[in-house]
Amino acid sequence: MNLAGNTILITGGATGIGLALAQRFVAAGSTVIAVGRRPEVLQAAQRQLPGLHVYAGDVAQPEQRAALRDWVTREFPTLNVLINNAGVQRRLQLADNEDWAARQQEIAINLEAPIHLSTLLLPHLQQQPGAAIINVTSGLAFTPAAFAPIYSATKAALHSFTISLREQLRNTGIRVLEIVPPAVNTDLGGAGLHTFGVPVNDFADSIVERLAAGEQEVGYGTSEERRLASRAELDAATEAMNSRFRQ
Repeated sequence: MNLAGNTILITGGATGIGLALAQRFVAAGSTVIAVGRRPEVLQAAQRQLPGLHVYAGDVAQPEQRAALRDWVTREFPTLNVLINNAGVQRRLQLADNEDWAARQQEIAINLEAPIHLSTLLLPHLQQQPGAAIINVTSGLAFTPAAFAPIYSATKAALHSFTISLREQLRNTGIRVLEIVPPAVNTDLGGAGLHTFGVPVNDFADSIVERLAAGEQEVGYGTSEERRLASRAELDAATEAMNSRFRQ
């Protein structure tokens, strides 16, 4: 992937992994548009990264995804890269009496939005040079965490979707890439929950370097081990991880 000269839309691009990727693409000479739900967070990202473009919208809502497509293709007609990065991780017990809306929103943000945005933007991307769709999944797509069952399931589904999309677009000019993060020290799931994770800058530096080298599926640390593991190794890793959280 050529890092320079692109016009890139990143969902969830104002914080965490999304902002770290935006910083590196801007530094390489690409135009970046960050999408997020909170205007104040988007404004803070702009102050941190001069030149970043922003769009306030909720990708959990189908009509707002369509509005985003209309706006970005009108305002940035050279858009050629979509990074489906927005995600939420909720720790929950499935047997708890919780309103379905909260669980449905996690599915909508993590899975429905990437599928819908990809298909909405396909006609536009097919007309652009150097086009790419990059889906951010998770090491938990390969070794699900029982404490985050919906998150793990959505990331596994997004990994599967990425493979199918890549196959369907194999004879087009659109590359389909996948970033597979491990636990990264961001506020995913809530402040302080991922302080044990790898530093976000180390992670982003490695990922962007490997994308530039032409790799189509890249992990880091434990997630790199997971995506390359055998079934027996995956089963053992899943058991070891979940056993630490059993009561």
